[in-house]
Amino acid sequence: MKVDTGNASYTRDREAVIRLTRELVQIESVYRGEGVPGGNEEKVAHYVADVLMGYGIETHVEEVVPGRPNVIGIIDSGKPGPTLLFEGHTDVVTEGNRDAWTYDPFGAEIVDGRMYGRGTNDTKGNLACMITAVHSILQDGEDFRGKIILCIPCDEEGMMIGIKHFIKQGWADGVDGAIICEPEENQVCIAQRGAMRIQVDMYGKMAHGAISWSGINPNWHMARLIVALEKLEKEEQERLGEDPYLKWPSITPTILQAPVKGDAQINVIPDHCRMTLDIRTVPAQDHGELREKIKSIIEGLKADDPDVNCELTVLDDRPATLTPKEDPVVEAICGAVRHVLGKEPVYNGVPGATDGTFLHVHGVPIVTIGAGDREIPHQIDEYVDIEELAETTAIYRDAALRFLNREVRKDG
Repeated sequence: MKVDTGNASYTRDREAVIRLTRELVQIESVYRGEGVPGGNEEKVAHYVADVLMGYGIETHVEEVVPGRPNVIGIIDSGKPGPTLLFEGHTDVVTEGNRDAWTYDPFGAEIVDGRMYGRGTNDTKGNLACMITAVHSILQDGEDFRGKIILCIPCDEEGMMIGIKHFIKQGWADGVDGAIICEPEENQVCIAQRGAMRIQVDMYGKMAHGAISWSGINPNWHMARLIVALEKLEKEEQERLGEDPYLKWPSITPTILQAPVKGDAQINVIPDHCRMTLDIRTVPAQDHGELREKIKSIIEGLKADDPDVNCELTVLDDRPATLTPKEDPVVEAICGAVRHVLGKEPVYNGVPGATDGTFLHVHGVPIVTIGAGDREIPHQIDEYVDIEELAETTAIYRDAALRFLNREVRKDG
């Protein structure tokens, strides 16, 4: 049975989420580097905090680093019960070349049922949905047990310092389930690919390109490593097969740089070259084992050629996640999707990592769902469909009540 989109609460919430999304998108929150005036999430975070306080929600603002605050909202029923967390970040990626946009990237213009602008899709629209959904519960005086936490961190698009700070401050302790509000076409995403970012430095000896025997060219050694890593990627794909939600694991060389310092010249052998690897994993992979396989390849290169001088640095390590379909937070979302959309939920996975990765590591079951085409984030003319915002708000609202008011298991 599909929800009645003509009822008063749905109509009220639809208007509210459109208005709030526009207000959030119109506040630029691209991180443009330390010390750039207005080049962070500060303004939009304080705006969100004012909105929550205006709704009568207990609100905390915590500065993670200067100009980059987290906002936390607490709605406590005063009755014993589970704790549900909604997470949606305030930062957005750069708009890039503004002249390439058809619409003002921070104008939040509505054209033919779509709102255009940076963050409409990823993820200010869904941030507006989660705030509107909780406000709707309060407006209608819905009875529930337990507590709702609104986690609104900075820096999801970077090194995720916001969610790390949130967890370190103890806000995630005791949370029983989390809904990660990201653009997933309202598909129920129960898995996420893991991510390892690795820097490889290969050292050689600078020399004249015409007298190559007088130097050591690190580019040859890096080339052999790249070929070996391509072979490892294929071996991992054959060993693991295609994941039902996340497709294939991958090892992707991204940045290749030589020399690392100084000017490049066509007739000079560099003394140092660098590569970065963007490695994406599936739940069946162990990151420790994968790192050892890469180290083994490097040791093999060194054994074959004593001139190989290589350093490997892990820059970031985020495990893949998988939440069982029978987990209460997944069941609550699925029930809400059936009720609001009038159809069976579609299960899927998130191709990249989210802030939910670190909540998962902390022991919190997560599910990712939200409005917006999965292919649109970070693109020119980013958009979200207006009706999908309204549907997502209703899904979040319904899921929260289902999760909080479920029967407590006898085993706790």
